[in-house]
Amino acid sequence: MPRFDVTIAGELNLDLILYGLPDELPAERELLADAMSLTLGGSSSIVAHNLAALGSKVGFISRIGEDELGELALARLAESGVNVEKVRRSKDGLSTGITIILQRAKWRNMVTYSGTIAALKFEDLDLGYLADSRHFHLSSYYLQLGLLPNIAELFKYLKLAGLTVSLDTNDDPENQWGHGLWQALEYVDVFFPNESEAKRITGATTMEEALAKLSKIVPVVAIKLGAQGSIAQRGSERVSAPGLKVDLVDAVGAGDSFDAGFLHQFVRGADLGTCLKSGNAAGALSTTRTGGTEAFRDRAHRENFLAG
Repeated sequence: MPRFDVTIAGELNLDLILYGLPDELPAERELLADAMSLTLGGSSSIVAHNLAALGSKVGFISRIGEDELGELALARLAESGVNVEKVRRSKDGLSTGITIILQRAKWRNMVTYSGTIAALKFEDLDLGYLADSRHFHLSSYYLQLGLLPNIAELFKYLKLAGLTVSLDTNDDPENQWGHGLWQALEYVDVFFPNESEAKRITGATTMEEALAKLSKIVPVVAIKLGAQGSIAQRGSERVSAPGLKVDLVDAVGAGDSFDAGFLHQFVRGADLGTCLKSGNAAGALSTTRTGGTEAFRDRAHRENFLAG
């Protein structure tokens, strides 16, 4: 039996979330936020943390800086049960990455300092460690600048080793949606775009058109629709699942949490409907606390929510 259910290589950093700021930020003014939260961030580490909290065995490879932010992020990830023995500290003076999120009522600004996020390279990966798993997941395709030239090669290697592979590109800061994405998708078993990403990647004007195009390349495409839930297609099979009504705190990390919930069931051989419902529940749970992992850290809250 493989050592892990899911292995992940990617970014490990923190999110600093500020609440209560005005929509317009005038220059040369000191503005006061109503509240703040410093949480585990980075799509890769949010998926890993929440998968482990759900009960999956997760192995993780990343680079952090030799600084307090990196140590805090690493401790938070390890606390969930993720195996972090392959996380390395950069010796080149790079700081651990951080994302500043200015959260408004229905939208947000995000500014990321990449730091070590972009520093992880193909030669940093222990391929044997990653392959000792049933499944491999990659998030933040366009932030993994060090890995980007070799992502298709990595996927091909892991597929030949017998793993299934999933991908969530997240946003492309350049809004180009290239850099070998379509080549990498040829080795992907499960693709996790949201509706906007799916349309921008394919050039489609509707979600239906985007889903049809992506389904010709990827065996399972699961599109996240926010509060409306999600829809997935596998071959001719198409399944949708409604979203859950919650008292929303913020939506930071909700899409990554959906990935975790979906994969937790997918690696166990669950049907598409069960995977979608698990993804929707995990995504909804995430929104009940600040950031992408705080709701999963509260065991009683997590178990009560998912049981209901």
